[in-house]
Amino acid sequence: MSSFSLIFQGSNFIGLGGNGGGLAEKISVDERWVHKIPDNLPLDEAALIEPLSVGYHAVERANLSEKSTVLVVGAGPIGLLTAAVAKAQGHTVIISEPSGLRRKKAQEAQVADYFFNPIEDDIQAKVHEINEKGVDAAFECTSVQPGFDACLDAIRMGGTVVIVAIWGKPASVDMAKLVIKEANLLGTIAYNNTHPKTIDLVSTGKIKLDQFITAKIGLDDLIDKGFDTLIHHNETAVKSLVSPTGKGL
Repeated sequence: MSSFSLIFQGSNFIGLGGNGGGLAEKISVDERWVHKIPDNLPLDEAALIEPLSVGYHAVERANLSEKSTVLVVGAGPIGLLTAAVAKAQGHTVIISEPSGLRRKKAQEAQVADYFFNPIEDDIQAKVHEINEKGVDAAFECTSVQPGFDACLDAIRMGGTVVIVAIWGKPASVDMAKLVIKEANLLGTIAYNNTHPKTIDLVSTGKIKLDQFITAKIGLDDLIDKGFDTLIHHNETAVKSLVSPTGKGL
């Protein structure tokens, strides 16, 4: 059994497995899973509350002080949204991302203050130019060893590394760095009663979700413009919305 399977034993998510869905236009759920959307939040943007809640929960787990400095490693969909939450809460945000297209999207969305390419830039040196003590927290959103190493190198004494990505393989930890820095190493999965706070963050205009919707497709285009894009052209996609009937587009 894979580590991924072990993680999800005994837990599940609406839309991930079981209990209806299947790309239906609507499903029935228990009342406790329903969150009221304010009138100023369009339904297409509201569809991104769920992934944004993942980023909100990750930032909440870091227990940041006011106006902290943070590093987000990886500017895929979850990395972008995690950075957006941290930025909206008033923190200084640094993004490390090797893909030029993803860095460009992060810059256009204004989710960070600094953008670096880990292939060309010494991330640790760049971080210490911004804050000589290092970042207060680093969010690992790549599930690759160099990304995790960069997080541990970048944090200050007593800083926090939050693992947001779901790893499909074991990682190694430099225990000497962890101990000497008295670092906090945290895992985070999905969210925990953070939807109302996330909805409030968006409805008050602190985060604009429409810029993260990169495609709206019907069921007929699900393979060519949906799955194929996510598999082969994921640098250009953030979130694709699917409406089986077309009424939700």
